[in-house]
Amino acid sequence: MKFSMKQVTVAGLVAFASVSFAQQAAPAGSTGALRDQTVRIAFMDPLSGPFANVGQNQLKSWQFAAEQLSGKTPAGVKFEVVGFDNKGSPQESLNTLKAAIDQGFRYVTQGNGSGAAAAILDAVSKHNARNPGKELIYLNYAAVDPALTNDKCDYWHFRLDADTSMKMEALTSFMKDQPSVKNVYLINQNYSHGQQVNSYFKDAIKRKRPDVKVVGEELHPLGQVKDFAPYVAKIKQANADTIVTGSWGQDLTLLVKALNDAGLKIPMYTYYAGVTGTPTALAAGGESQVYVVSYGHANHKGELGKMGEEFKKKFNDDYYTYATYNGINLLGAAMAKAGSTDPVKVAKALEGLQVKSFAGDVTMRASDHQLQQPMFITKWQKAKPGEANIENTGFTFVPVKQMDPYVSSTPTSCQMKRPS
Repeated sequence: MKFSMKQVTVAGLVAFASVSFAQQAAPAGSTGALRDQTVRIAFMDPLSGPFANVGQNQLKSWQFAAEQLSGKTPAGVKFEVVGFDNKGSPQESLNTLKAAIDQGFRYVTQGNGSGAAAAILDAVSKHNARNPGKELIYLNYAAVDPALTNDKCDYWHFRLDADTSMKMEALTSFMKDQPSVKNVYLINQNYSHGQQVNSYFKDAIKRKRPDVKVVGEELHPLGQVKDFAPYVAKIKQANADTIVTGSWGQDLTLLVKALNDAGLKIPMYTYYAGVTGTPTALAAGGESQVYVVSYGHANHKGELGKMGEEFKKKFNDDYYTYATYNGINLLGAAMAKAGSTDPVKVAKALEGLQVKSFAGDVTMRASDHQLQQPMFITKWQKAKPGEANIENTGFTFVPVKQMDPYVSSTPTSCQMKRPS
């Protein structure tokens, strides 16, 4: 279900009508003038196909965050998010980007798939160079290929999620203190992110726990495997005591189902076990040692916790893409700093910007436009009264460790080329 930020409540109209004369007469570029503006964001991710359930949840999350935070950021602007189905394809992403540009969007967001992200990043960069005065900003909320903020970094691209290397630094910092971790099986999707999970794990664990052995390393086709039983048989044959995976969506859900069917219960360390569909599969297997590394979790309190509760009531679904919260707040703060919604001015204001988030301060690093933020390790277990009931399973992910931004921060090779 999509909803428009043009749907204004009576209370909102009254509040708008009561704006002081001083604000109405404020000069262009002031936050008073910004309160009259609506910033539209084009969302581009799979809304059909094998990963549609994830894309649909994340579109609702962006629209919900926009609705909840409109008028409440320092700029006071309103936000509207409109969905475009890129089918998870780099080529379709270019088509949806063109459609968004033709419809006058100046802000775009995408996250599912680093291949699609690279295509959008390159196209936005070229469009901006060729069309001064019509520049776009690309907010990347979940595509975590480190290259996007290293050798492929671009001035108009800002990543809200932690990249693969950052998450692996945090995850292995936790795993090194788990004596039960001895023989690890790596299973990942065969594209840049999955390949990098394998690579970064081997590098990080060698530095932190050189006694740990990688007893298997598997890369499988993205979104094409219907039965993971053969892969689970390999895991059992390798005598693995631990699984590490960065897989997400249908692929991780089906892997969990195959593990349940085989009765294989060994600890699994993941990036995306909390993403749509997988918690239900986990619950079918009962109690299990499943961990997630992420920049947030389902049991935050305060404003984010209330938003999660409201999202659940509205959609009977879980709000887990917290980058939507950070993204809207960062844009609002940058627009207030710039005194404008013009992407040229907002991009400059975003560089080095620090805002208060649900887990402390977060900073958009100026050198590569990679958000620096705290990280969490969460564990799957039965929900206690007052805890989030994920996918109505009676289970939840609870935080077992929080890490300051410096723990997961990794250096960048980005040579940022800024507009003259």
